[in-house]
Amino acid sequence: MKTPRNFLIPLLVMLVFAPACRQAEHRQVQHYSIEQFMNTEAIGGSSFSHDDRLVLYSSRRTGIFNAFTVPVEGGEPAQLTNSTTNSIFILSFFPADNRILYRSDQGGNENNRIYLRNEDGSTRDLTPDSAARAEFAGWSHDRKSFFYSSNKRDPRYFDLYEMDIATFKPAMIYKNDTGLDFTVISNDKRYLALIKTITTNNNEMYLFDRQTPEMKHLSPHTGDASYSPEDFSVDSKSLYFLTDEGSEFTYLKRYDIATGTSEKVEEAQWDITGAYFSHGGRYRVSIINNDSKTEIRVFDTRANAHVQLPTMQDADISSVRISDSEKLMTFYVNGSRSPNNLYVYNFDTKQSRKLTETMNPQIDQADLVDARVVRYRSFDGTEIPALLYAPHQARRDNPVPALVMVHGGPGGQARVGYSALKQFIVNHGYAIIDVNNRGSSGYGKTFFKADDRKHGNEDLADCVEAKKFLASLGYVDTSRVGIMGGSYGGYMVLAALAFRPTEFAVGVDIFGVSNWLRTLKSIPPYWESFRKALYAEMGDPTTPEGEQFLRAKSPLFHAHKIMRPMIVLQGANDPRVLKVESDEIVEAVKKNGVVVEYVVFPDEGHGFAKRENEMSGYRAILEFLNTHLRKQQAPA
Repeated sequence: MKTPRNFLIPLLVMLVFAPACRQAEHRQVQHYSIEQFMNTEAIGGSSFSHDDRLVLYSSRRTGIFNAFTVPVEGGEPAQLTNSTTNSIFILSFFPADNRILYRSDQGGNENNRIYLRNEDGSTRDLTPDSAARAEFAGWSHDRKSFFYSSNKRDPRYFDLYEMDIATFKPAMIYKNDTGLDFTVISNDKRYLALIKTITTNNNEMYLFDRQTPEMKHLSPHTGDASYSPEDFSVDSKSLYFLTDEGSEFTYLKRYDIATGTSEKVEEAQWDITGAYFSHGGRYRVSIINNDSKTEIRVFDTRANAHVQLPTMQDADISSVRISDSEKLMTFYVNGSRSPNNLYVYNFDTKQSRKLTETMNPQIDQADLVDARVVRYRSFDGTEIPALLYAPHQARRDNPVPALVMVHGGPGGQARVGYSALKQFIVNHGYAIIDVNNRGSSGYGKTFFKADDRKHGNEDLADCVEAKKFLASLGYVDTSRVGIMGGSYGGYMVLAALAFRPTEFAVGVDIFGVSNWLRTLKSIPPYWESFRKALYAEMGDPTTPEGEQFLRAKSPLFHAHKIMRPMIVLQGANDPRVLKVESDEIVEAVKKNGVVVEYVVFPDEGHGFAKRENEMSGYRAILEFLNTHLRKQQAPA
């Protein structure tokens, strides 16, 4: 797996000329409020109870994420936690009872702590250091303890701990003084797999033997290659890992610890992004990033054949979890017009059951639109993938305004799936093209690194070229095209307004970077292992040359060029893009006499955790677009 560059945010192939002659489907639709869209329930995560009777998951039905359970046989969900301030995200049921583990931070500050909830509802903070970040790393194979990483000893690095569930006393089992990143531990607890980041396109893989102790380098190579340890075999004799060595895309290999030899296990035409075994080793699950869609493969190691998964029309299966008994499997189903729903699958009967119904019944899914995978040529001939959302009411004699949308990352990806924001905006008559500009993941390592040291330039040009594609559709008013993005995408919005000031009619910046000098100097201390790679890609703010380079790419220092209306959304507790960045860009642009709307959320971090805040933000975006892009008066 490529080293992720999503540090700021937590396809059917069609030729460029094909959509130009395709008319958007025209039909009358009901317009829905943001309250109706956000009354669709957001859910995620899953864990089976020890007896396979219940599934644990997180839901935002109360307005903030809390822990819920639902019977495997179906029925009404039961709420386990009642937080009204900080989101609760489930980790796991306990192995032999109905206690649970969950994580939570404070106001979006990303300093996660691990909590125990007892069956009587009482809770206990198991990692009580408020200044540290703790991350759950899975149960031991004997289910008598769990592992977690924490930077409480040194804010820069994560040590690995084991916590015995009989005493809840942690013990450090790996002291990290060299900036390696732990990934997986063998079932016999002898071996740790780790990686060392060199650049965002290149890393090294190591195997640490706790018994000897010895650190073995597993990935000597030349050129750029990435390695991602995924899981050990059940007998702890082999390490399964992903790599793109000698290939554009990542594939699965197996390393034999005794002999030191490796062999290819599985490959696809796209990146394999994850692989793991069920508890007893009967099933191997592989996740494939298939042209912006998720493809799941479940391989039965006993039958030596793939399991035939249920077919879901216009939707993807994702987030597979197999029970310790290996009799049941949970998965999520998600499509452009259907939000996440939780299912359970029985391996014996080969039957699946839907456990949740998250879509607001007030919304007719026929009024929503599917994402359509498209491609177009950029300024230098590079093929750019994108997702197109065309409103039902668009037609050649009624051209609609449009938005070029830019994902976060910078190495993220626009993917097919339900988005309340996109559907809300499209439902109100705007087309959206969600661009996978160069530098996006999922399209090979050459494409992934094509934006290195070119941010705000060639990747921005890819977004500008999307306007030509929109013009080819025939139902978009190209005089009314704005740009919108979150996190790194928010930076791209500000870069577009500053560096290509006449290209877009408006900008929508959601938690975006305005000053790379400040952002790169203020990244959290626990990113230390990734810092050099980040500086290598983006620029080093600690050197005179790097400072000059980053100043040239930072919209704040070019704010005098911005002439188009914009709206800025910002979380006051954001640890990645500090609020002062948005404060300064807003103040600077106002001096130009330009319309700037600024919405600050005092109890959010980098993104939305609370439904009320998200509704408020999205409502403000639509009203801004209606006023300044559609040129109509916003509703009272």
